[in-house]
Amino acid sequence: MRRGAVRGTTEGRDSSNTQIRGSADGNGRRRGDAQRTVARTFSIARRDVEVASADVVLPGSLAVPAEPTGVVVFAHGSGSSRLSPRNEQVAGKLNGAHLATLLFDLLTAEEALDRRNVFDIELLARRLESATTWVAQDAEVSHLPVGYFGASTGAAAALWAAAADMRVRAVVSRGGRPDLARRRLTAVRAPTLLIVGGFDPVVLSLNESASELLRCECELRIVPGATHLFEEPGALETVAELARDWFAEYLRS
Repeated sequence: MRRGAVRGTTEGRDSSNTQIRGSADGNGRRRGDAQRTVARTFSIARRDVEVASADVVLPGSLAVPAEPTGVVVFAHGSGSSRLSPRNEQVAGKLNGAHLATLLFDLLTAEEALDRRNVFDIELLARRLESATTWVAQDAEVSHLPVGYFGASTGAAAALWAAAADMRVRAVVSRGGRPDLARRRLTAVRAPTLLIVGGFDPVVLSLNESASELLRCECELRIVPGATHLFEEPGALETVAELARDWFAEYLRS
């Protein structure tokens, strides 16, 4: 298991690979043509979808950039939903790196009212497995390698599901609760990145213990100065960049 702290912050840094090649006086192409080329390269097709799981239907949102190299399924944390602004920010960074994303609700509105469901990791993992099956059957993304991005309890569900599903090629956990999937951790085979805030001591300790149980390639990255929700300036951007780089490495077709 590799462990490291992220040095510095990413606030204000543009780490995209967007480039406008040539210029009007270099190759005769007009500036507008170059801008349209970039727009085509990073165009994103979005559509609302429905994920069937047992006797429920869960709403979701699929975003597919041009020339995608993989698809990342998000598992939100307790008290959240597919509309999580933090997950949406991370998803946007992944889309910019040519990774498709699927954000969906793990629970129905009625189920979410019962706190027991929020911590029913086996139930959440089954919902995540259903979403993975949906991806495998969708014509637009079925050919792409699959990764999971989980936050809080969603990270536990991601690890639980990945332990039984060889379709999953990589897992990233943000402020996760891997301890809730403790008895399945030794079965996880997908390379796993655990991201924890430096000012989140309880969760950091839980992730350190979990990393000792994981038998897959595993890395624990600590974001200095960040608390559980990564609300500090630049903290969530750092998470997004770490996730992007991890998926870019392991979700290669």
